[in-house]
Amino acid sequence: MALLQDIKILYHLALRPVRGKDHAERMESFYSGQASAYDDFRKRLLHGREELFQKIELPTGGVWVDLGGGTGANLEFIAESVPKLGKVYVVDLASSLLNVARERFENNRWQHAQAIEGDATRWQPPEGSADVVTFSYSLTMIPDWFAAIENALRMLKPGGVIGVVDFYVSRKHAGENMQRHRWFTRNFWPVWFASDNVFPSADHLPFLQSHFDTLWCRESRSKVPYIPFIRTPFYQFVGRKPAD
Repeated sequence: MALLQDIKILYHLALRPVRGKDHAERMESFYSGQASAYDDFRKRLLHGREELFQKIELPTGGVWVDLGGGTGANLEFIAESVPKLGKVYVVDLASSLLNVARERFENNRWQHAQAIEGDATRWQPPEGSADVVTFSYSLTMIPDWFAAIENALRMLKPGGVIGVVDFYVSRKHAGENMQRHRWFTRNFWPVWFASDNVFPSADHLPFLQSHFDTLWCRESRSKVPYIPFIRTPFYQFVGRKPAD
């Protein structure tokens, strides 16, 4: 049964055409057929998420916004801390994934968690600000990713925390103390991911580092299911919005 589910996911990842006249329709086209099996496969594909969320201190009574949060699975990485929050928003454009999130919140009795169909580049919490904003493998799927980061910067309180984990490639001439990927890595992965409208960028991490005070940063590589011998690069970043 698990193998059949994986075959279904791989079909959507590699073969099924992604259609839609705008980003929201393309997202729903991509995810609608795989929403039910989304979380199990992504556990083996999207590495570093649990470690990232455990690095972030969630304030009691605070507001956490997970932009591009999909099924809400990220909440389960730190389930013991979720009840102390005042409000949790999972924001995404794929309604099929948000339906899974709503079911998850109901099953866990997280009445203060809400799934929102919204644009990560524009949506703002009704409270007016957030204590924590996260992106978990979502920036690479947002065409206007820099606008999404700037939107997160606007919504964060001074001293608020941002957490990001995602695929990436390094710049050809990486900054000091940063990894420098070889030519194959820098050119292969953007082409490989592009068919799914996923765009690993050499600019995500430098952009984050220029807008936030770095609290923790790690660059690593992970296995890809059913593809032996090669590893895809990913990064984890936790930063703080400057108090001024």
